[in-house]
Amino acid sequence: MTLHRRSPRPLIDVLDPLQDAWAPETLLAEIQQAWPGVVGPAIAAEASPQGERVGVLTVHCSAAVWAQELDLMGPTIISCLNPQLHRGQVTRLRCLSGPR
Repeated sequence: MTLHRRSPRPLIDVLDPLQDAWAPETLLAEIQQAWPGVVGPAIAAEASPQGERVGVLTVHCSAAVWAQELDLMGPTIISCLNPQLHRGQVTRLRCLSGPR
């Protein structure tokens, strides 16, 4: 009798289906999940949502120039982000730069 060992499966194959179950059920968690798809990989690498309070989304940016750019893009980002959200809506971006 010969035993055939299966090769290891990538961990992402096991964890990916569980991601939704583990995510907190908050507006911020929903925003963080949608963010890369809304802003694209270049912006997502430089800016990330860090907090939400009464519709104001605080976004931490890697540099002041990114914070300024996202301030200018705010209305466009919000109009693309809100249709993705079910737990609430974003009314304004508050963009900060510097150490977290």
